[in-house]
Amino acid sequence: MPYPHIDPVALQIGPIAIHWYGLMYLAGFGLAWLLGRWRIQHHPAANGLTLRDLEDIIFYGVLGVILGGRLGYVLFYKLDDYLAHPLMIFEVWQGGMSFHGGLIGVILAMLVFARKRGRTLLEIGDFIAPLIPLGLAAGRLGNFINGELWGRPTDLPWGMVFPGAADGTPRHPSQLYEMGLEGLALFVLVWCFARKPRPTGQVGAVFLMGYGVFRFMVEFTREPDDFLGLLAGGLSMGQWMSLPMILIGLALFIWAARRSSPAPTR
Repeated sequence: MPYPHIDPVALQIGPIAIHWYGLMYLAGFGLAWLLGRWRIQHHPAANGLTLRDLEDIIFYGVLGVILGGRLGYVLFYKLDDYLAHPLMIFEVWQGGMSFHGGLIGVILAMLVFARKRGRTLLEIGDFIAPLIPLGLAAGRLGNFINGELWGRPTDLPWGMVFPGAADGTPRHPSQLYEMGLEGLALFVLVWCFARKPRPTGQVGAVFLMGYGVFRFMVEFTREPDDFLGLLAGGLSMGQWMSLPMILIGLALFIWAARRSSPAPTR
């Protein structure tokens, strides 16, 4: 199947280039705002949150994604390179963002927000968890448009030859797999689960488990980073970082269920 060769630059205005990848980030946060607005107006999970609170959540979330995503990439993937050339950390236009780092950044940002509002991190986490997956889907579409983070070689009929892959071998369009699983399927899973009242912490736990499982699966088709390759156990860095998400999500789900269960009568 031919790769569509979409120009990464969506709009050029003189020396200013607006890239599709940046627009995907904007689309992701825009979708989060629309979904959050709906939840505030129609869902008890909002628990008194206002539209002003939602605006602050989005602002904190943007900071968490950008700072956490960049620092996560530096620490998890190319620490030695950035220690040797620390100014490269600020060259974000060269690429290099980590989802897991961005997730940690968002969690820390939401912790700050929760404390300022006199709420718990789990309450805020349950509110924002259904807002995130469609943004992830938009980001993976941006990866596909950029022709980056392609998959491993395949002889399946939908394999694509990506322009950055010098060997000319058809590969899995793993960005689209991730868009479908980490984005669309995860959105349906978390949104549907959150439709009914749940013990505090369980909606966030389902997001953690769902993303971890979907990412772990897709990594079997995604080409490992050439500077890392496969790590212990034949797993990629993405898989090793997804395992704690699954375990933490499972532990949180069980803890929340037990915490909300009535004490047995004696």
